[in-house]
Amino acid sequence: MIQLSGVHKAFGANRVLRGVDLSLPKGQSMVIIGGSGTGKSVLLKCVLGLVRPDQGQITVGGQDVTQGDRDAFLARFGMLFQGAALFDSMRVWENVAFRLLRGPGRLPKAEAREIAIEKIRRVGLKPQVADLFPAELSGGMQKRVGLARAIAANPEIIFFDEPTTGLDPIMSGVINQLIREIVVELGVTAMTITHDMTSVRAIADRVAMLHDGLIRWTGPVAEMDQAVDPYLQQFIHGRAEGPIESVR
Repeated sequence: MIQLSGVHKAFGANRVLRGVDLSLPKGQSMVIIGGSGTGKSVLLKCVLGLVRPDQGQITVGGQDVTQGDRDAFLARFGMLFQGAALFDSMRVWENVAFRLLRGPGRLPKAEAREIAIEKIRRVGLKPQVADLFPAELSGGMQKRVGLARAIAANPEIIFFDEPTTGLDPIMSGVINQLIREIVVELGVTAMTITHDMTSVRAIADRVAMLHDGLIRWTGPVAEMDQAVDPYLQQFIHGRAEGPIESVR
């Protein structure tokens, strides 16, 4: 579904991506791990076509991400943002139905609200939540609303950007379980960026480690612990000593 071949991206003298090769099969969940500043977010933006690579090619479903109708291309994606990124001035159901009300093929308000409430239920919230404002929700509830918005338009591909950031361990477990259920239930292709190794083990079919602008290791999550790559082992076990230098 997603194919990156020899992708390079630099910002001035800062070479962020240095020849990334990565393949994500349709219907699978891939988690990209790596330290802060290693280029994970830039890679995601390149896949979305928000940042144009300097070299290489990225295709989604065989389509070059830099070509074709942008609205139609982006309509294939759903996104759960790191901070939920809800609109404070809109009620919960309006946040969930945002694309349904404004995107291509927009729906009547009543129909969009009905779909929004269905998705709100799907992420484990009561229908009454629909008429609240984001400020009236806890952090975990806001994250669930963000997830409901991500699946509202039934996308083919969903990106999850640090889905458990700022949540306690119990709520993190709830969100991880919801993500896994939804990916399987909807049959979507999923790409997640996270530092949380508990999330990695809970939601990944495959794992890719990005370091110094390159994919250091990629493979099934079941093979991650036995992999011999020293960068991967240092990262997943949180060791201070190893080839990855910490900034002191």
